[in-house]
Amino acid sequence: MSETIHDLVEPVRHLPFEPRQVPTTGTAICLSGGGYRAMLFHTGVLRRLCQTRWLQRADRISSVSGGSMTAAILALTWSKVTTSSDPDAAFVEQVEAPIRALAARTIDRSAVVSGLLSPFSSIGEEVEGELRRHLLGTATLADLPAKPVFVFNATNTGSGKLVRFTQDGVADWRVGRNLDPTVRLSAAVAASAAFPPFLSPFRLAMDEAAWVDDNGNHLDPRKYRDEFALTDGGVYDNLGLETAWKRCRTVFVSDAGGLLSPEPDPASDWARHMVRITQVLDHQVRSLRKLQVVQSLKDGRRDGAYVGIRSHNLPAPTGYPYARGVS
Repeated sequence: MSETIHDLVEPVRHLPFEPRQVPTTGTAICLSGGGYRAMLFHTGVLRRLCQTRWLQRADRISSVSGGSMTAAILALTWSKVTTSSDPDAAFVEQVEAPIRALAARTIDRSAVVSGLLSPFSSIGEEVEGELRRHLLGTATLADLPAKPVFVFNATNTGSGKLVRFTQDGVADWRVGRNLDPTVRLSAAVAASAAFPPFLSPFRLAMDEAAWVDDNGNHLDPRKYRDEFALTDGGVYDNLGLETAWKRCRTVFVSDAGGLLSPEPDPASDWARHMVRITQVLDHQVRSLRKLQVVQSLKDGRRDGAYVGIRSHNLPAPTGYPYARGVS
């Protein structure tokens, strides 16, 4: 009975074949969605973690949406930052400067226009091209460091589950693992940040020869393995917790999610009203997950910290809205 109660208050759900015990080791950093706002906010959080040497101890860095932009440039410059005699200065040069430069550009508007007008490319492909030109170049998943494990999360609209991009390839637990190492990092980030409706879906053709089966794969491979139709990772898990919480004892959660603003006169036409309803549903899910994270820290089921973009509105015993077991 106690395990069932704990499962109900966990911010993630375990798969039928996964162990349910609390991890005893490992450090993870989770970067939420939130577009450019998140990209910049996470840069500041990561820099502080670098200054306190917690960044260098990370075993896993999991990201969605805008957080994936920051995580991607950190992944490509990881060794330069962590082996420097002055990690803080290296972080500013290798991570913060490129992120600030990207923030000076508005890549989604031009991508939407180009994608709508071009008969040869989609909006998602245009976004990927912008990321490739201005941030990530020709890097592939194979260029990610072996440690920490960087996980870029997107949502598979076909299976309804999370898709994970790592150095080992692309995986969906209901579909299988594709071990193609040539998947571009820009594609992983574009998929993770394919915010609906305009940037979604991001269509990713899969290498048929690279598939392997795992426990739990039960969807027909003839129907689900040729191409993924992906949307923003935040649709499934806006805090990027799923692949980190189950594996690591110490979890730092950086949350730059937006605030649901009240509307005195909500639209009554079906399209805009449905958008508003979707926003309310999304806000409720995010709020519940945040509360579950903080409560798990308070209960001692995890060490780490939750820090949000509106942290000044909450008590901060050690500089975070809630922190446990870290200093």
